[in-house]
Amino acid sequence: MEKQILEIYLSETIESFHSYKKLAERAIDQVSDEEFFRLIDAESNSLAMICKHIGGNLRSRWTDFLTSDGEKADRNRDAEFVTEDDTRASVMEIWENGFQILFGTLESLTADDLRKTVQIRGEDFTVVKAINRAAMHTASHIGQIQLLAKHFRSSHWETLSIPKSKSAEFNDWLNNKEDKGNYLETARKFTEKNLK
Repeated sequence: MEKQILEIYLSETIESFHSYKKLAERAIDQVSDEEFFRLIDAESNSLAMICKHIGGNLRSRWTDFLTSDGEKADRNRDAEFVTEDDTRASVMEIWENGFQILFGTLESLTADDLRKTVQIRGEDFTVVKAINRAAMHTASHIGQIQLLAKHFRSSHWETLSIPKSKSAEFNDWLNNKEDKGNYLETARKFTEKNLK
């Protein structure tokens, strides 16, 4: 039973990372290149910086996940927040590379691996805690991506979830669906149907 629970945890974690990646990319797709690099104030991070940071963090944490410290010696975290010499394509390549390393590693893990310990900056973490930490870190930044993209697009924003004042209608629509599917995908389909 325990092994089955661990396998379900891994499967649902992978699905969640895929969903949040799509959510961020749908937000990013709505902004111009200028908005992608724009700072809203001197202390803020641009969408480009956040994407570059997520990619760099995932590459560092998930390369040789079980056998080396998650803070790799070749990682330059500070450089993740410098984008003057970057293009949108170069930043999104870092983003994609980080996620592919994450997915490759998560998909290779077994239920037995979840009982192991890994290190991040010399500190011991259970594999489950390291996964949860990465999921929360990534999700928090994806929330920032959504907020910035929505801010830049303003009245031109295409919602990524249930539109305002449409919750009851969404619930009715969902109740009539046999295959409810992934929540974020289902909400997107409902939104697209309502925008036509």
